[in-house]
Amino acid sequence: MSREAAIVIGGVEVPEALIAQEISNHPAPSIEQARKLAAHALAIRALLLNRASELEIEATPLFDDEGREETVDEARIRVLLEQEVRADPPSEAECRRVYDARPDDFRSSAMTEASHILVAVTGEDEALWEAARLTAEAHLTLARARPQAFAELSGRVSDCPSSKSGGALGQLVEGDLAPEVEQALDRLEPGEISEAPVRSRFGWHVLKVDSRVEGARLPFEHVRPWIERALQERAWRAGAARYVAALGEAAREEGVAISLTTTGQVSEGPLSLGVLLGVDSERFRTWLAASDPDLADLAYAACEASGEDPGAWVQSLLRDHLSAADDEEWTRLLSAAKDAEDPALACARAVLRQKLQPAPRTFTLLKRRR
Repeated sequence: MSREAAIVIGGVEVPEALIAQEISNHPAPSIEQARKLAAHALAIRALLLNRASELEIEATPLFDDEGREETVDEARIRVLLEQEVRADPPSEAECRRVYDARPDDFRSSAMTEASHILVAVTGEDEALWEAARLTAEAHLTLARARPQAFAELSGRVSDCPSSKSGGALGQLVEGDLAPEVEQALDRLEPGEISEAPVRSRFGWHVLKVDSRVEGARLPFEHVRPWIERALQERAWRAGAARYVAALGEAAREEGVAISLTTTGQVSEGPLSLGVLLGVDSERFRTWLAASDPDLADLAYAACEASGEDPGAWVQSLLRDHLSAADDEEWTRLLSAAKDAEDPALACARAVLRQKLQPAPRTFTLLKRRR
């Protein structure tokens, strides 16, 4: 059966069909970048699931805060990383350095007390919005003429439930109101009323800032637990990245040691060359002579001057080439070994032919014009 088109990422064979299915989960500025992100995500998943299988890890899926349940594979990866990746808690000195280096990150939010008059609008009819704006401007004119009577005016004309308390919105911090309303309040000084009505999805607002308390730097002991958690999470993520990189390096040293099927299942890779290169040189020489006698003769002739054992010499040649191979080269070798009865042997033969057989010379014949 013909093998599906695939590429190699960090010692993992990833089918193109699976990348096409995964790509929608990795938005990027270009389709090529999204494709690379999808391929790397699938390769990482394969490396982690393969390691979980090696350690015989089983796991019960959990639910997140929104009630979504993990898949079985997600649960196994979670347990694997919990077992295999460790991050030591940061020291007080490390936390203190973060606190001192980023003083603006550890401040209490400014607190504003504000009031408003709302002229509510529903729907998208611009004629209704324009009529409401004119009403809001009339309210604004009255409010600016008698600022001290803002609460009384709001109680009479505002469409917001806050009208029962004179339009008071309470003590507000960043994120409590619609962004456009917050931005307008930020531009006002205490006691000041907005110069124009402000539109939000609720309608038109006439705004007044009653008071404001600026934020202050929080004490170190108050924010230290947050800094500790942030540093430990960052250290854990870095440790997880190193762990995945080590798994990829080990897979790459074996050749293409792990393969994903088009349904996302993990299996043994088609180009696991570790065993082939690890056998003694005599067994390797016997295999080479039996599998490709012409190539064996060429290899032995090439190493004759060195006086080395032919099997060991050829194995060393293969190791040097494969240790320097990048993902693109492994993809090329995978293509060369496609549909072979023994892909690993086909891959080895492809490397040896590349190394030992000179490229054919090409000639260009130029015809002189008369």
